[in-house]
Amino acid sequence: MSEQGWRRFLAEESLQDWVVLHGGATAVFRVPSFGEAGRLAAAIAQIPGLSETLLTVADDRLTVRLTRGVFRIEERHIDLARAISAVARSHDAVADRGAAQEVQLAIAARPDEADIGFWRAVLGYAPLAGDNAADPLGHGPTIWMQNLNPDKKLRHAMHVDVSVAHDQAEARVAAALAAGGRIVDDSEAPATWILADRAGNRVCVAAWPDGAVPPT
Repeated sequence: MSEQGWRRFLAEESLQDWVVLHGGATAVFRVPSFGEAGRLAAAIAQIPGLSETLLTVADDRLTVRLTRGVFRIEERHIDLARAISAVARSHDAVADRGAAQEVQLAIAARPDEADIGFWRAVLGYAPLAGDNAADPLGHGPTIWMQNLNPDKKLRHAMHVDVSVAHDQAEARVAAALAAGGRIVDDSEAPATWILADRAGNRVCVAAWPDGAVPPT
């Protein structure tokens, strides 16, 4: 697993329907009704090679995730994404990049105190990589263990990551500020912004990896 797969995916000009989130390549297709979303899902399910793909039907939309992790994107997913978009167009579905997002809960701890096994057990989650846990149903946020700097006095912390399309990130930040939030750190913008609510609870709005501007 490496960055090569998702970078190749982003470089393809024919994949405008798709957003590369923390959890991988994702597309949201709008349709007139729940029934149409179900029929679109059934048609896409006939495409060969959907071994890791997650289809989620909700009201008037269908969300398609090609993988459960950004580093699992391979070159074969490029053709798969094209095929899915073609089926969506044949059903008069409209891609909505602004609706594509993924929420992740980052739990920080010192390396010798990180306990991803506990979180997998208590949430009923499954391992996706050595440092995370994923909802087998694909409904809940991914849990990621973030190593805390041992020099910091804080013993533990949590924050929320919101992964969105690169062309939607600034609007999401603006909406959060208008709702009473504040910017804590924008030194890595436009890749990421760290925001906080009035109580100091933090959230990271991330245009990476979709913006292909890796944090430094």
